[in-house]
Formats: sequence, structure tokens, C-alpha cells
Amino acid sequence: MTARLFPPGVPISKRLFDLLLTIPGLLLASPLLLILVVLIRILHGKPIVFTQVRPGYKTEPFTMYKFRSMTDEKDEHGELLPDKDRVTKFGKFLRSSSLDELPELYNVLRGEMSLVGPRPLLMRYLGRYSAEQNRRHDVLPGITGWAQINGRNNVSWDIKFKLDVWYVDHQSIWLDIKVLFKTFAKVFTKEGINQSETVTMYEFMGSEGDEIS
Repeated sequence: MTARLFPPGVPISKRLFDLLLTIPGLLLASPLLLILVVLIRILHGKPIVFTQVRPGYKTEPFTMYKFRSMTDEKDEHGELLPDKDRVTKFGKFLRSSSLDELPELYNVLRGEMSLVGPRPLLMRYLGRYSAEQNRRHDVLPGITGWAQINGRNNVSWDIKFKLDVWYVDHQSIWLDIKVLFKTFAKVFTKEGINQSETVTMYEFMGSEGDEIS
């Protein structure tokens, strides 16, 4: 996905809202970012930032950035250990506090993501969505979203996608403000966070009975 200050099809009001919060937010968070960079380098090694291609607006691929929360530990055969064995205690803290998401603010600046929207998932899921579920890509993906404040990893994929599509149909600046406030509240109280979330969520294989687009 090509970085654009104002991506075509994205409401200008939403884009301005993102920029007005993200630019000063990055400046204020810069000391914290520096501390996290140093700790990750010491505890996890290189690279400090994890990158992965994800589907963005209208399923156009983009590179998403997150702080690395796992080591590169391997077994006796040289194969990477399972995720649950490579996530460090500090990595679990980064995930449960959502601090690992901070580099995604760079994606927001580039116009590849929004502060609020459906979470960008894996590229291989694209062929598994129903036509209705695929509508989650009709808006920019977000750092947080309507599904994240309404169950996070404690609800099924089907419910998550229904919440994502509900957001697509009801998006507004006021809704984004509500989502952001509730996100901060949930992060501070750790509401809706479970052990499995600090590792990885089970893979989405498609909704039974749904017509896959």
C-alpha cells in the first residue's frame, strides 16, 4: 500500500482526527518509546520491531509495525519453538498493556491505518471471509476498534466480525472518541485480557456455513 497523507476514499474528517492525535501523541510518548526500544534490545535482541504484511483498506497489503515480544529461541533441530515458549514475561507485559502496538502509530501517519477501525489480520484469512465479513476492509484498519472494547479475545471470530461490520456501518468521530476512551479504560484495568491473548489467538479457518468470498 502506498503511503498517502489523505488516502482516497477515507473521510478527511477521520484522517484529520487521526493526525491531530497521533502527531502530538508520538512527541509525548517519545521518552517511553526510547525506554521500550532499549529494553526490547536487551531482552529480545534484534530486530526490535516486528513487521508483517497485513490487508488494509480494500484489502490492499501494507507492512504493519509492532514491538517485538518474542525471542528467536530454537529447538535442537534448529526449528523455532512454539509462540507460547518464545514470548517472554516482558513480551506478555507488552501485549497485555498494548504497548507493543505503539509502532503502529507510524502506520497511522502513513495513512495505512487509523487509530480506530477493525484490527488488520493475516493475509491468508482473505479467502476465508464471507462477503459480509469482508466488509470489514471497507475502512482503514485500526490500532483499536469496536470489537476490541466489546470482548477483545473473549468472543468468537464470528462475533468479532459482526462488531467490525457494525463499526463500518456506524463510523463517526464521536464513535471513535468513545472507542479510544474505552480502550484506555480497558488497558488500565486489564479488562477482557486473558492468558491466551498474551500469546496468540487461535487461527480463523472460516465460518461454518458461510459462503467464502
